[in-house]
Amino acid sequence: MRYVSTRGSAPILEFEDAVLAGLARDGGLYVPEDWPVLSADLLRGLRGKPYTEVAYQVMAPFVGDAISESDLRAMIVESYAGFDHPAVAPLRQLDANRWLLELFHGPTLAFKDFALQLLGRLFDHILAKRGERVTIVGATSGDTGSAAIEACRDRDAIDIFILHPEGRVSDIQRRQMTTVESANVHNIAINGTFDDCQDLVKAMFGDEAFRDNLHLSAVNSINWARIMAQVVYYVSAAVALGAPDRRIAFSVPTGNFGDVFAGYVAAKCGLPVEQFIIATNANDILTRFFETGEMSMSPVVPTLAPAMDIQVSSNFERLMFDLCGRDGRVMTQSMAAFRDSGTMRLPDEAMAAARSLFDASRLDDGGIKAAIKRVREETGSLIDPHT
Repeated sequence: MRYVSTRGSAPILEFEDAVLAGLARDGGLYVPEDWPVLSADLLRGLRGKPYTEVAYQVMAPFVGDAISESDLRAMIVESYAGFDHPAVAPLRQLDANRWLLELFHGPTLAFKDFALQLLGRLFDHILAKRGERVTIVGATSGDTGSAAIEACRDRDAIDIFILHPEGRVSDIQRRQMTTVESANVHNIAINGTFDDCQDLVKAMFGDEAFRDNLHLSAVNSINWARIMAQVVYYVSAAVALGAPDRRIAFSVPTGNFGDVFAGYVAAKCGLPVEQFIIATNANDILTRFFETGEMSMSPVVPTLAPAMDIQVSSNFERLMFDLCGRDGRVMTQSMAAFRDSGTMRLPDEAMAAARSLFDASRLDDGGIKAAIKRVREETGSLIDPHT
């Protein structure tokens, strides 16, 4: 499998190089050159299979022959062995037609564990084979930092630096990040927002001399392997509920757009999906985009769902690239205009395609509290503000 940049001018890479690169040298994000196919027969064959088997069948086409079957299977088994539920990503039924996909059974209780436990092992495997060392730099609004540190702590060939916005992450995640006594782990609090942290990371990757000197790599969802690993639980949940003979709708809490984009990838590969509902908090750039057709910046406000306190959703560029005919020149121009003016529109045809599969909605803090109360009263389940 080969990987291309959304901006069109960076080198085309094989899987291992795309994992180590993280962000493309032209500022774009890597995506597969072609979407692999998950056939209806394959999906039916996954019903009742362990999560690790679903993971192998979904991810193997993205990896190609870069990693042997035995090594990839071993990494997958090791990645999810520490999860505290035998199903890894169990479904809990709320009512006749609603199910809750539990993604909190990993070591840091965040859904990011699904991808980062694997990514740490991918780094180890690739670096050991090449005799290399990398410096990982990442930005976090909470989830990514603690999960990335847990996945990369004490690894011989990795130094990891995580930037988080001071006072804008949950206290438990701040403690998860800042109390790890591992020599290769470094946590930095930034006086600003998550978007400021993300801008600093992108600037480091944009400085080619600095990037090459330190062998920079990424654990944020700009790294394709993060997206790849998250595709699995969409497939796992859907086949458990009857796919491919039943179409499923997913409501996805959304900040940086990586999680819901993984669902889009599953759909592009053949998973029958009725709709993706993008759920945002008061930082609602994505909801406003689907309402008005214009993506426009506004200040980040603190909410009860701090991991979603984001305005610039990096992974949205991957969706735009796919909807705009995979034209790197269009993406380069669009992202430059967005950077300069703070606003951006999709071509009408691309916007129509987006709206055919995605809807979006927002809840402010009052709405979040009301939803938690309502779900508790109706189903007995206590949900997180990010659910």
